Amino acid sequence: MFKLLEQSENLLSHIPLDFKRYLFDQVKWNNRLIGIKGARGTGKTTMLLQWLKLQDLPADKAAYFSLDDLYFTEHHLKDTVRDFYMQGGKVLILDEVHKYSNWSAEIKNCYDFFPDLKIIFTGSSIIDISRQQGDLSRRALIYELPGLSFREYLSMKGLINLPALRLDVLLTNAADIKKKLPKDFRPLEHMNEYLKTGYYPFALENTETAHQRINQLVRTIVEYDMAELKDFDIRNAKKLLQLIYVIAQQVPFKPNLTALAQKTSIHRNSLNNYLIFLEQAKILCLLYPAGNSTAVLQKPEKIFLNNTNLLFALAEESAEKGAVREMFFMSQVSPNYKIHMPKQGDFKVENKYIFEVGGKSKGIEQIKGLKNSWVVKDDTETPVGNQLPLWMFGLLY
Repeated sequence: MFKLLEQSENLLSHIPLDFKRYLFDQVKWNNRLIGIKGARGTGKTTMLLQWLKLQDLPADKAAYFSLDDLYFTEHHLKDTVRDFYMQGGKVLILDEVHKYSNWSAEIKNCYDFFPDLKIIFTGSSIIDISRQQGDLSRRALIYELPGLSFREYLSMKGLINLPALRLDVLLTNAADIKKKLPKDFRPLEHMNEYLKTGYYPFALENTETAHQRINQLVRTIVEYDMAELKDFDIRNAKKLLQLIYVIAQQVPFKPNLTALAQKTSIHRNSLNNYLIFLEQAKILCLLYPAGNSTAVLQKPEKIFLNNTNLLFALAEESAEKGAVREMFFMSQVSPNYKIHMPKQGDFKVENKYIFEVGGKSKGIEQIKGLKNSWVVKDDTETPVGNQLPLWMFGLLY
């Protein structure tokens, strides 16, 4: 126990407070049981350590434990939490809970048996809280943390601090929003770097090795994190990596599942489940047709990588510009809004708004006459009527 508390104190002493993720201000920290899900590398641990540091409590009162620590190979979580509580502990952050086999049931017991102990836990985006033994979904407030938005990237780099926008505000007041920005702010100046290395906070530490680290991240998710899924055979990890590679070379991928099964040697009946697992892992993003429930569909209409950093890291050839545009739009809009594929246009958001995404010369032909429709243009800074610049959708979270 002393070793864990010492590690916690050491971590807090080195954690910076200058930049905080957007979710920091949205979490209802007063709740006694909070869960933060998210893909590897998105900054869950840093965010929680920042909050813990701001509580300004000694380690025996407020501590951070990582459940992938070797300590927990020989000690039960419940016993460790009880010892912490009996010594006066009040706040406990449990990181990487999916690395501990019985985490959900033991956290539930701790929540029930120690009524004045606050527990905040983090886990992989893959875990389904409601399907765990000792269902926590009725007790815990669950949040999900995506990677950096373009807005957050600009702030983290110290370039400009902009408020997050609601989609309806952006669509109705884009011209006024643009006028309020500093005249010397040139968003397109910073877009290329964001698209290549700006989504994962860790990549900003060294952009030269960012793509190598992203490749390692993907391999770790597939070979280690997905082992926690009950319906995934870890012996198929190599095939799954091949599947990701095949999709990365031709996104947006219009799936022919039979051909894809043959190419990757994954059984046709397993392939759709694996695509869903990869979406849960935040490696892929699946686009289904508007007006249908994904639960009854056999396959998505299009398959994207989750974000543009993955595309630049995994695609052998130069990333196709149209794919980059669409992927940026999806990655910035999907954390807070539902996206489907309409009969006309590229994307339908919240079953209401239609968007056609293209370059600066893109016309309105594909969405002409459609209500609540906009053209979203790359390589342009200023909104004009129902033609909006792509970069502004990076301000939504």
